[in-house]
Amino acid sequence: MPAVADLALGIAPIAGGMALGAAAGYLKGPDVRRAIKQDMELLKELPPEQAERRAQLQGSIDSRIDDLIAAVNRYRSLRGAAAAYRGGWRDVLLFICAVLFTVVWWSVDHHKGNWLPMFVVLIVVSLWTAGYAVRGLHHSVANLFRRADRP
Repeated sequence: MPAVADLALGIAPIAGGMALGAAAGYLKGPDVRRAIKQDMELLKELPPEQAERRAQLQGSIDSRIDDLIAAVNRYRSLRGAAAAYRGGWRDVLLFICAVLFTVVWWSVDHHKGNWLPMFVVLIVVSLWTAGYAVRGLHHSVANLFRRADRP
């Protein structure tokens, strides 16, 4: 039974990293459009006698709409640059870091319960990042040859 406990302790950092990665995909910011829609429905329900509140709520709605338009305009070029980025240097750097961390992990005491599961994960991550790095280098070399062929 102690071996199962050691194995569970060894897998805990890996499982925690996977859970954090899964949660990161589901974290979302506030839904500004839904909030504007709710405020507009509230504005319709306010009686005409409450002109001051209606004006304040309308000002709040207008401010949110203006902020939304400004954010879309501000980040349009940033989104375009992010969509065009292929991540060549990032992939190579990530591969180097994964290999270095694997080398460092090799020098850790091999009798620890979490050594083998973590080492296997590091090998898999190193191979995975190597694939991305090779793909990026292949695209870079192909683009270089395409540019060289053009007069």
